[in-house]
Amino acid sequence: MDRRPSRRERTAVCSGFVFGLATADGLLKSGAFERALVIGAETFSRILDWTDRGTCVLFGDGAGAVVLEAQPAEQANGRGILTSRLRSDGRHKSKLYVDGGPSSTGTVGHLRMEGKEVFRHAVSIITEVVNDTLAATGNRAEEIDWFVPHQANKRIIDSSALKLGIDPKKVIITVDKHGNTSAASIPLALAEAQADGRLKEGDLVLLEAMGGGFTWGATLIRW
Repeated sequence: MDRRPSRRERTAVCSGFVFGLATADGLLKSGAFERALVIGAETFSRILDWTDRGTCVLFGDGAGAVVLEAQPAEQANGRGILTSRLRSDGRHKSKLYVDGGPSSTGTVGHLRMEGKEVFRHAVSIITEVVNDTLAATGNRAEEIDWFVPHQANKRIIDSSALKLGIDPKKVIITVDKHGNTSAASIPLALAEAQADGRLKEGDLVLLEAMGGGFTWGATLIRW
């Protein structure tokens, strides 16, 4: 039987922007392309169950993007994406998923989440992938200028930063302004930090995200 993948099987959801950065970085480094537009966009209002207070009050719609450009090493001056680390584990799909899709139920479906289970796993797997990312470049957590996490909720962000040893003053938080916008949350946070002058050339910027399925990952950037 021809079984096409449902929505939750072919996207990294909240981790989508980090996965997209890693993919674009690899394509640019291959020499096949010069520029890439990486977009994170979500319309969660279409798939929320408005009777489920455990999800409908948390998620929002949003979109953000970055442009990447390949440059010779001598011109880049050490700037750009230094490394990315990506993870996925489908055994956790029942903890955060959409219960529909054109190829599964023929309906749009709704977002379903086991909030306590997601939180229980989030901090440990986020810190693991971040530590692996830092180890790949030889950097330490205290060297990070800005930590830009996926804006899932402030408890996960605060707990992750504490476990990693990152100063709370270096954490960029926007979840209080527009909720959890999934794959859009990191580019939206970057845009805000760029606009208000916090991000400066040469800053060491750490991105991380965790999404349904589960998927998770981290990217280290020299801004």
